[in-house]
Amino acid sequence: MKQTKSKRWQSYAGTVIVLGVVFGGSAVLGAHVRSEKQHEVKVPAGASGEEQLAVPVKPTKLPVTLTVYEDLRSPESKAFAAEYGDTLAKLVATGQVGIDYRLVTPTDTADGGTGSLAAANAAACAQDVGRFQEYVAQVWDAQPADASEDPFTSDTFLKGLAKKAGDVDETHFVPCVQGGDHDGWVRRSQEEFAAAGFTSAPVVQVNGETVTDPSGGASGLTPERLTQLVDKAVAEVVNSTTATG
Repeated sequence: MKQTKSKRWQSYAGTVIVLGVVFGGSAVLGAHVRSEKQHEVKVPAGASGEEQLAVPVKPTKLPVTLTVYEDLRSPESKAFAAEYGDTLAKLVATGQVGIDYRLVTPTDTADGGTGSLAAANAAACAQDVGRFQEYVAQVWDAQPADASEDPFTSDTFLKGLAKKAGDVDETHFVPCVQGGDHDGWVRRSQEEFAAAGFTSAPVVQVNGETVTDPSGGASGLTPERLTQLVDKAVAEVVNSTTATG
């Protein structure tokens, strides 16, 4: 039996309404899930330190831990990474020093936007698949000279950096970035950073003692001076262990 135009229209309209409810509901649910993830502290693989807020580059139980707070959108953090990269690698190679990287977001507060948060979440997603340092290197290369520019808010841009980093498992990385899986973890790191009185990055600590300007930046510090401070800290730990042994 042929349907009248009126009945066909009613059937079509009913289908559209049902689909609208389904997809509209899915969108609302997706937004709710993303909102929940912003507050959930989901720790990336291998995280260490107090509250597991650090990404470690070290074996366990070393005499000295360098804590480096960095903002992936901050030109000052990029400059620090370029100037101190070789020094940090040499210190780690001694087998006496480990590095805890703390990702923070003061540039988002200072300049607006969410690029620091998005880039840090993406770096944490890369950490999940064992490509943290390689991914961060691509972030530094891609960082605009002007911090007010904010390309890191684009999921497509962040995915492109993963391709350049190489060997990043996209089956985990892409949904991790799109879902903001580690946003809450990054936010918690920033909260702790701000509560300590820090307002910008980079900040460097040797066994918990801040050796850079507390207001941020590496003024007054040089690679040579950092090496001296670390050597001194290693000697103090070794001497203390010998005395109590």
